[in-house]
Amino acid sequence: MFDLDKWQEIFNTIEKNKMRTFLTGFSVAWGIFMLIILQGAGVGLQKGVENEFRSSATNAIWVWNGQTSKAYKGNNPGREIRMKNDDYSYLGSQIKGIDKISGRYNIWSGNTISYKNESGSYSIRGIHPDYQKVEQLTLVKGRFINENDQQHSRKTVLISKLVDEALFKEGEESLGKYVSINKIPFKVVGIFDDDDGRDDNMQVVYVAVSTAQQVFGGAHNLNGIVVTVGDATAKEAISIENQMKSKMASRHHFDPTDNQALFFWNSVEEFSRFRKLFTSISMFIWVIGIGTIIAGVVGVSNIMMIVVKDRTKEIGIRKALGATPGSIVSLILQEAILITAFAGYVGLVLGVGLLELISDQIDTPFFRQPEVNLSVAIGATALLVIAGMLAGFIPAKRAASIKPIDALRDE
Repeated sequence: MFDLDKWQEIFNTIEKNKMRTFLTGFSVAWGIFMLIILQGAGVGLQKGVENEFRSSATNAIWVWNGQTSKAYKGNNPGREIRMKNDDYSYLGSQIKGIDKISGRYNIWSGNTISYKNESGSYSIRGIHPDYQKVEQLTLVKGRFINENDQQHSRKTVLISKLVDEALFKEGEESLGKYVSINKIPFKVVGIFDDDDGRDDNMQVVYVAVSTAQQVFGGAHNLNGIVVTVGDATAKEAISIENQMKSKMASRHHFDPTDNQALFFWNSVEEFSRFRKLFTSISMFIWVIGIGTIIAGVVGVSNIMMIVVKDRTKEIGIRKALGATPGSIVSLILQEAILITAFAGYVGLVLGVGLLELISDQIDTPFFRQPEVNLSVAIGATALLVIAGMLAGFIPAKRAASIKPIDALRDE
C-alpha cells in the first residue's frame, strides 16, 4: 500500500542533505552513463568491422596467383604459379564442402568504355555466375552474369550505378543498350550498386570469364579463385583451405608449405577471430561498467549508514512508539532505492541520448552507428534497482536492530 507520509519523510530527508544526496546520485549516474557509453562504443566498433566484411561473403576462401619461394623436386624458387580454368573445374568437383565457386580474370584500369559521346576509364572483371554470392553485389536493375553468358562467351556486361550515371544521360534507359569496351560492343544486362559506397568497386564492370579470356586475350588464365563453404565452422573452413592448398600444390608442383606460391585468405577464420575479440571486449566493458556502478552503490550504502547514524535518536523514538523493525527497514530501503533508481535512470537517459546524438555524426570504416540495445538498457536499470536494495539493506538492518533505550541515549 502506498504510504504518503513515509514518502514525504524520505523527500524531506533528501532535501535536508542535498549536497550529500547529489554526490551519491552522481556517482551512480556516472556509473550507468559510462556503462551505456562503453557498450555503445563496443557495438559501434563491431559494426564498423562487420561492415568491412559485408562487402563480401564471410564464408569465403580466396586464392590468388603467386610465386614460389622454395625449391621443390628440381624446381627452383621464383617460379610463377598461374591458375587456369582447369583448376576452377578441378576444385569444384574434388573438394567436399564447397558451396559456390567462381574464377576471376582481371583486366585492370585503362579500359575505355563509351556510349555515344560519353566515355570513361574502368576496370574489367571476368567472373562466373556464382560470384554474385561472393561479392554480394546489389542489383538495381536487370540481371547478373549467368551460365548462358559463360558457356557461349556472350558479350554481355554488368555495370555499376556510377558507370551508368557517367555514360547515360539522365532519364535514358541503359538496359539492353550496347556500350563499347575497348571498341568492342557489349550489351548491358544489369546495373549494380555497392551498399558500402566503395569507389574502387564502382569503377568495375563485370563480364563472363570466358568472354574476358576470349575477347581480351586471357587464354585460359585466371587471376584468382574464390569459394564459399556454406555454414562451415572456422575449423571446417581451415580444413577445406588445407585441402585446396594440397590439391593445388600437387597440380602445380610446388611445396605445400610454400605460402608464397599461392596466396590464401580465409574470411571464415578471420571473421571468427573478430567475433571472439568482440566477445572479449564486450565482457571487459561489462566488467568495467559494473565495477563503476558498484563503486557508486557502495557510496550509497555509506551514505545510508551515515543517515542511520544521524537519525538514531529518531529511530529510537519511532520504535518506542510502536514502529516495527519492518517499517524501519522499509523506510531505509525505499530511500536507497529511490536514490539509485533515479540517478541510474538519469545516467541511462544521458548515455542513450549521447549515443543517439553522435550516431549519425560518426561514420568511419571501422566505427559506425554506436548504439545500445533495449535489453542492455533494461538489464542495467534492473541491476540498479537490485543494487539500490543491497546498498540500503545493511544500514536498514542496523537501524531495525537498534534498541529504543540505546537510541534515546545516543548523542
